[in-house]
Amino acid sequence: MKRNFNEWLKTFKSSICDYGYYVNFEKVYGNIENIKVELNILNSLIGSKNIEHEFEKLVADYPQVLKCIPILLAVRGREIYTIDGDGEYLFNFNKPNYSTQEYILFMQKTGLFDLIANHVINNLVDYVTGVEVGLDSNGRKNRGGHLMENLVEDYLIKAGLVKGETFFKEMKLSLIENKWHIDLSGISNQGKAEKRFDFVVNKGKTIYAIETNFYTGGGSKLNETARSYKTIALEAKQIDGFAFVWFTDGIGWKSARHNLEETFDVLDNMYCIADLENGIIEKLFN
Repeated sequence: MKRNFNEWLKTFKSSICDYGYYVNFEKVYGNIENIKVELNILNSLIGSKNIEHEFEKLVADYPQVLKCIPILLAVRGREIYTIDGDGEYLFNFNKPNYSTQEYILFMQKTGLFDLIANHVINNLVDYVTGVEVGLDSNGRKNRGGHLMENLVEDYLIKAGLVKGETFFKEMKLSLIENKWHIDLSGISNQGKAEKRFDFVVNKGKTIYAIETNFYTGGGSKLNETARSYKTIALEAKQIDGFAFVWFTDGIGWKSARHNLEETFDVLDNMYCIADLENGIIEKLFN
């Protein structure tokens, strides 16, 4: 019986965020721990009346404090590029490559001296904890993608599939070809494209390649994904012993429904979270 696309789309969820989606505090605390000593040394500059002189002396005695300067500006890494009327600079805060006076100039012009000396903050460890939380929130997009993967993986395990035996995570086309001797050149553009699937399920006569994603918002990415998966779906139909499966969801699709429907019309194994909840994994793989 042919499914109704509009009814299927109505079941899409607005979110699948778990408690760990918002901030990875373990990562935040770990990053802080790596520079906690240096931050506490810099704390001696808070409220300083002669911060340039004290900073110069601090760097001379504890040059390692420089490595925690970038995070004060919410910058990852140990290098910062800047330009002014005197030229271009690429400050290295791991292995100093300029004079202390030039680092003092950096601290002045970026506003860090003013921040530290004028009691805008009381403790650099607390300040950087806030910066780290803010930076980590940028990782929500990646965590959101993994949430759908984790959800599908849970259902695979509940269905009795065994990781590393009957299902595999993140497998490239070339590995699938070598492991099960399947010619996937129709999908890989004669070996020119190295596609990687989120999961691969081995059910003896058929190898199932699975993609997963969840979209809370719209954008061109959704249309590109739908068109790409439509192409894979059509190509997969020409390969004996191979099937393509797509698990997707999210209200973001409502703004890209037409491209999604085009893929829905040609891909029989296209499912959402409601399908997972209704036992589609067991029906598909058992």
